[in-house]
Amino acid sequence: MPPRKRTRGRVRHVLRWIVSLAMAALLALLAHGWLRQHPEDTPWAPLDLARPIGMFTGRKLAALGEDFPQCRALLDKAGVEYVALAELREGARCGYADGLRFAADDPRITPFIPARLGVACPVAAALALWQWEVVQPAAERHFRMRVSGIEHLGSYNCRRLYGRSSGDFSQHATADAVDISGFRLADGRRITLIADWKKGGAEAAFLREVRDGACGVFATVLSPDYNAAHRDHLHLDQADRGAMGWRSCR
Repeated sequence: MPPRKRTRGRVRHVLRWIVSLAMAALLALLAHGWLRQHPEDTPWAPLDLARPIGMFTGRKLAALGEDFPQCRALLDKAGVEYVALAELREGARCGYADGLRFAADDPRITPFIPARLGVACPVAAALALWQWEVVQPAAERHFRMRVSGIEHLGSYNCRRLYGRSSGDFSQHATADAVDISGFRLADGRRITLIADWKKGGAEAAFLREVRDGACGVFATVLSPDYNAAHRDHLHLDQADRGAMGWRSCR
């Protein structure tokens, strides 16, 4: 090949390399800017309850089970009022050291029915975010009004899965789970899992939307679609299965 052609070939190769490098740098710059604006979608950014639900929000919430002070600090920063519960120990496998109860007069938190629901802090943080980002917006879309109360079947219960006499203990045994059975609207209407899940219409659509939205903030979400044992409630828990642990949404 003549020297002039070889020179032109080298120049074209260098130019392609420079253009590729410039494009890669531009893409990296754009990605960096986007991630700075969306910390909820990055695994390393600190959790902030003021941010929308992102790809890694649920994992960060579940990890709070290892850091009660940090969990409380996040609730404090978000302006959530609560009462820390005394540590409870019941046998070798039951109890909690990170329990709390939302303050009854906190305007940011939709009341739970029955009142005085106590849960582990990671569950409380997820419930707050779920209310703000999922439940209330869904109620506004489907019913043009807000939810005034959230009905539940309880949280702490020293028992094994499904009440069996052997096998693994439930997340309820450490207050890391809560069962949601229904919702009360501002006009007094009740929407319940047992009556409305299969009913169709706005009620069923609302229940499925809040179920799907819960999957972004809880490690485990089980609904009537899972099995008959959950026909009347949504089981929401914060089982910490590690940074790469599996999550369940059914």
